[in-house]
Amino acid sequence: MNAAPACPQCSMENTYPDAALYVCADCGHEWSESGGVETVGEPERGVVRDANGNVLSDGDTVVLIKDLRVKGSSITLKMGTRVKNIRIVGGDHEIDCRTDTGNFMLKACFLKKS
Repeated sequence: MNAAPACPQCSMENTYPDAALYVCADCGHEWSESGGVETVGEPERGVVRDANGNVLSDGDTVVLIKDLRVKGSSITLKMGTRVKNIRIVGGDHEIDCRTDTGNFMLKACFLKKS
């Protein structure tokens, strides 16, 4: 007899313990031993730091530390361009911002907090 509880997602009893979690072999769902179903929410955003190591947050003003060519366009964002009211987002490009030339997503390693 299987001592593991039934899967809370598909109700099948083909489950097994794996470290601190239970895993359903039928649907692949994982949940904690305490029996609480894990919910899928917004992923935790890590701390985003600029080129100098300063922590960036929503609404900060930053300055570009080098010229950046925009892919698929003839636009070049020049070094020293001031960007106000940034927004921190997840992904490879951590900063969502608006400049005079348009909306862009930038990597924090090319910015410094001002």
